This record gives sequence, C-alpha cells and structure tokens, in this order.
Amino acid sequence: MSKFVSMNDALAAYVLAHRSPDDAVLEELREETASRLPDKSVMQIAADQGTFLSLLVAAIGARQAIEVGTFTGYSAICIARGLGEGGRLLCCDISEEWTAVARRYWAKAGLQDRIELRLGPAADTLRALPREPSFDFAFIDADKPGYLAYYEEVLPRLRTGGLVAVDNVLWSGDIVNADKADDDTRSLRAFNDHVAADRRVQSVILPLADGLTLARKL
Repeated sequence: MSKFVSMNDALAAYVLAHRSPDDAVLEELREETASRLPDKSVMQIAADQGTFLSLLVAAIGARQAIEVGTFTGYSAICIARGLGEGGRLLCCDISEEWTAVARRYWAKAGLQDRIELRLGPAADTLRALPREPSFDFAFIDADKPGYLAYYEEVLPRLRTGGLVAVDNVLWSGDIVNADKADDDTRSLRAFNDHVAADRRVQSVILPLADGLTLARKL
C-alpha cells in the first residue's frame, strides 16, 4: 500500500516553518527576484529545496559541483555553501541579465571566489568539459526539452557515488495529466522514464516542491 501525505497550504506552511531559516542574503535575493522578475520568479527553487540542497551537498562531502540553469543565483548559493573546504561550483546559464543579479548576491554571500559562471548554451558548455569523472554533485534546473541531453553530458563527468539532482520533474502534477501534451510536459515524461530505466544510477523522485529527482551514479 502506498504511504504518503497529501500536502495542503497549512501543511506546506508547517513544513517551511520547521526548517533552518534562511539568512538575510537569501531572503533579500528571493524578494528582489520576486519584485524584479514577477513573471519569472516561479523559476526560483523553493526555500525548502535550497535548504535540502545545502544539506545534501554537505552530507556527501562534495567539493566539485556543477549547476545547469542558474537564474538569479539562489540555488547556487545553497549548493556552494554546502561544499567542503576549497570547493568549487560551475554554473551554466544563457542569461547575462539574470546572472548579473546572481553575481551581486554571490558577492554579498562571500562566495564569489567559489563560484564560476559560464554563459552560453549549457549543452555546449558541458560538451567542452573534460569527459572524466571530476564532479561530486550536479543540479539540473533549466529548459525542460534539454534535460535529457544535460543529464547524459553530466553523468560521465560525475564520480562514482556522486549525485545528480533534477528539479520540476512532477511539473505541477501535470506529469500524470493525460490531457497535457506540450513540449515541456512530454520532455519531462521522457526524461523521468529514461532515468527510471537507467541501470547506471539508483534514483528516486522526491515530492519536494515541484518534484526533485535524485540519482546516484553506481
């Protein structure tokens, strides 16, 4: 029998209230993103996802991480803060406008020396990297039709035991809505099926925010 708790507004608020609180930098970044980019701010990860990413990165002792899709830099701060001493995070994005906000907040958080940003199509950036296992952790949160390509480029560059985290895999519940057949939804279904069948990894989908896949390279 399936065992799960259905979320509602009250329970979601309870969950958010019972986690380690964000500091002033993350709170300010979330507020600026919402005011500056009201139509796009939904692209920012949820606050509890940020806490989870920091915990996860620290728990596996990650020192080298990569992020595909940076937006205004919230998730990058969370990941970079979890890295071990001397850790580095490589961020891939195409928007100079959005990442300009990210750069300011990375500096406010004292992380500018820990994060490298590369602007351009992420698939090109990934393909240009050495094809060897040099990363401990990867986070994918970008254009949905590109997910499969990003995953396939990241996985060979991930060490054995390293983790890939992928956001939005439940797509507001539309992933199981047969009436939804747009490109994003179909791409996410194909991606989810691919990872579930991938014997190179052990994977699970967590119902955290909009759905988060975790895959550990075997």
